[in-house]
Amino acid sequence: MSTPTITETTSPPRTRWGAIIWGLLFAAIAATALWMLADDDRRDAVADGLVALTPTTIVTILLLTVGVLLLVGGAAGLIRRAQRKLAATTSAPGPEIPDPLAE
Repeated sequence: MSTPTITETTSPPRTRWGAIIWGLLFAAIAATALWMLADDDRRDAVADGLVALTPTTIVTILLLTVGVLLLVGGAAGLIRRAQRKLAATTSAPGPEIPDPLAE
């Protein structure tokens, strides 16, 4: 008596869009920081700007930062949702497993 063989089709690995988006954001922040700190004139300009900040400006910058983080998180969530929806619509139905043969 032979047992039926099950052949399952595997789907390709998903692209991790959240990691790509967050990685691009952090890479842009790092590149900007390196660019600002690489030159003495720019470094002095940043120091002068930080000293001149008022409490209102600090609160505004913090609110904008939180908004950008929420925006990036929301964009990553929308892309993940679209990716899952696309995977659900394009996935093939599961393989049929025949009933065991009666003896």
